[in-house]
Amino acid sequence: MTQNSKTGAVFIAGGTIAGAGVSATVGGMGLAGGFGAVGIGITPVVGAGAVVGAAAYGAFKAIAEGDVAAFATMGIGAVGGAGVYSVVGGMGLVAPKVGLAFGIGAVPMVGIGAVVGLAAYGIAKLLDESGISETPAELFERMEEKVLQMDAYSEAVMELEAWMELDLFLSGENFNQKFTALEVENELQALKVKLKKKSEFVTPKPSTPNIEPEIISLTTQLPESWRCVRTLKGHIAAVNAIAISPDGITLVSGSDDRQVYLWNLKTGKWLYTFSGQAEAVLSVAISPDGQQIASGSVDRKISSWQMDPKKFLHTLFYLNSPYSHNGFVNSVAYSPDGAIIVSGAADKTIRIWGRYTGTIKLTLNGHSDAVLSVTISPDGKILASGSTDQTIRLWDVKTWQQRYIFTKHLGAVNTLAISLNSQTLISGSTDATIKLWNLQTGELLSTLVGHSGAVLSVAISPDGKTLASASRDGIIKLWNLHTRKLLQSLSGCSPVAFSPDGKTLLSGGNGASIKIWSQVQSFNKFNLDSVLSGEWWEVLGVEQSDNANVVKLAYRRLARQYHPDVNSSAKAIASMQAINQAYKEFQDQLNAHKYINFDK
Repeated sequence: MTQNSKTGAVFIAGGTIAGAGVSATVGGMGLAGGFGAVGIGITPVVGAGAVVGAAAYGAFKAIAEGDVAAFATMGIGAVGGAGVYSVVGGMGLVAPKVGLAFGIGAVPMVGIGAVVGLAAYGIAKLLDESGISETPAELFERMEEKVLQMDAYSEAVMELEAWMELDLFLSGENFNQKFTALEVENELQALKVKLKKKSEFVTPKPSTPNIEPEIISLTTQLPESWRCVRTLKGHIAAVNAIAISPDGITLVSGSDDRQVYLWNLKTGKWLYTFSGQAEAVLSVAISPDGQQIASGSVDRKISSWQMDPKKFLHTLFYLNSPYSHNGFVNSVAYSPDGAIIVSGAADKTIRIWGRYTGTIKLTLNGHSDAVLSVTISPDGKILASGSTDQTIRLWDVKTWQQRYIFTKHLGAVNTLAISLNSQTLISGSTDATIKLWNLQTGELLSTLVGHSGAVLSVAISPDGKTLASASRDGIIKLWNLHTRKLLQSLSGCSPVAFSPDGKTLLSGGNGASIKIWSQVQSFNKFNLDSVLSGEWWEVLGVEQSDNANVVKLAYRRLARQYHPDVNSSAKAIASMQAINQAYKEFQDQLNAHKYINFDK
């Protein structure tokens, strides 16, 4: 192989690795449009990375040799991209794991076609230089096979790493000795630096104590803690949104399975399924009188449903459009008087709808990127919106004029909540922080740091004393809003919501489940269950039926967060013990099952 062909291989390999990195970070993705929706797994993303690498090599060769043929291939690809757009129409890319949602118009499609054309040129040059007698199509097919092999290799490496770290924590040997022996001390140091940097975001008022991990002695009495008392299963895909009726009896959930489920919150019994939205349901809301449900979807539509009798009411259409928005509907909310519905979408707009007529009243423009969350203050005076553009905007509900723009977050603003007295706004962001704002003056009151991943959902208890936050790190944190101190950590996922009486907390579970948490009294001694609660699979944040690889990886993730070298608080140490015990129970169960099979 010549030096040039080696260079070309490096470009393609670099693109392939980059594609793998994107897939690992972003997770599941999909394309949606008039043709429906399709999922994008790791192989297409890695393959796309290889194409971009080949295109980069093509550009490199074209510049170096002044070859005009490169421009010809780009032109052919651009025409092809325009042709695809003319046939397929508008499309959108969605990645629920990171809150990503945006449209793909004609210009991006033409650009994509040009890149593919340049990649074809790069492949042709690579084949010509290497002397390999195979067509570009044959080479791409061979590359795809390598991508699949890389996928299997990556899984094997992850499993090996998981086993190494599992042995590390389950043995009785010293933690630091084990980490040194396995040469992962650098990773711990990196985590410490990361936590130190996050602490720089904290901007409390002078009278507010510093936000640090709470240290509780083993004799400290906890007045209350939360325990998972029930897990609801019925959806067949991830749960994206939940809402509780004002009487606290009914729970509504929206899922990637395109369904809106109705549950009895007291008994955990499934009551009804509202079907009709063509794609994943991203948001749900219940009217203040408890009689109506609104749901927003990837299909760009808002649907409304009657609770009693249970029936479909109508779809909210924007003027003469067959859709409610020109992008995924990420958030819907009712006004406190129930007269209007507010929606925020990936098309960067906020729309105001008449609840009873379903007609559009107003469109608010201002955000420069997708609107991810909208909420109206309980006094009905202020609408707050959070966006991928890293800003929060406050709108006067009477005049619909902007009052404030908050710009302190360093990532997308995924979730918003307003206290019952309409004085405090809570925001959660991809920058892993939670910020508290004075809703009347726009002043930043405090920043809560503790999550290790994007904050996807926040909820305030009805008495205004407790904040629940859910993150991509698989942990739910409960905070004292008065002292800004961390109260408890639970194993669970977004979304989160409190019941109207504040005695029940709802959260997403692993996969397609919903967890119901209740307050329990603590004893005079420190209770390990008050740190990470539930059965072994609930502590680890997995399903009881998940395979060993899933459980091992979940254990590995939790161990990295609660290891004493990263978090030395008493709660973290107790959590690590609870995690170890949970995984030991899983191993005992796994071994018992193996012995049974062996005896058979």
